Amino acid sequence: MRRPVIFPLSNPTDRAEATPADLDLWTDGHAVIGTGSPFPPIKRNGKTFRVDQTNNAYVYPGIGLGAIATDARRITDGMFLSAARAIAASSPAKRDPQANLLAPLVKLPELSFHVALAVANRAQAEGLVHPMSDDAIAAAVKAKMWQPVYPAYRRLSG
Repeated sequence: MRRPVIFPLSNPTDRAEATPADLDLWTDGHAVIGTGSPFPPIKRNGKTFRVDQTNNAYVYPGIGLGAIATDARRITDGMFLSAARAIAASSPAKRDPQANLLAPLVKLPELSFHVALAVANRAQAEGLVHPMSDDAIAAAVKAKMWQPVYPAYRRLSG
């Protein structure tokens, strides 16, 4: 089955090259769709299907994290390519043709970790960082990741 990849990325929504609903209709539900603006979900084979907004949230946190964790001297095209490949490897559509192109946003911390590892490893391969073991790279990335910590909630009567 052919699956065209179509990314109408123009902003704002009313300037998009095509709507996800039209793309889905024109390709009989086979298109892999990513947009530059938010669109409502579409119906595909009787199921509600979230339309992915393919933007910076999926790539930049991991690129910055990988570079910062390893003190990379610069960010290269190769590091961006490694980041893109890490995101592509995590695509739900890779395992299920009916799934979304991108992982849900709740998976962003996990995805950012994997992107950061790919970026850090590429930086090392390009000689942009001091040599580190794989374990040291993973530990450096984990040490730089922000983890939200919320204080315990206690209701005050009043």
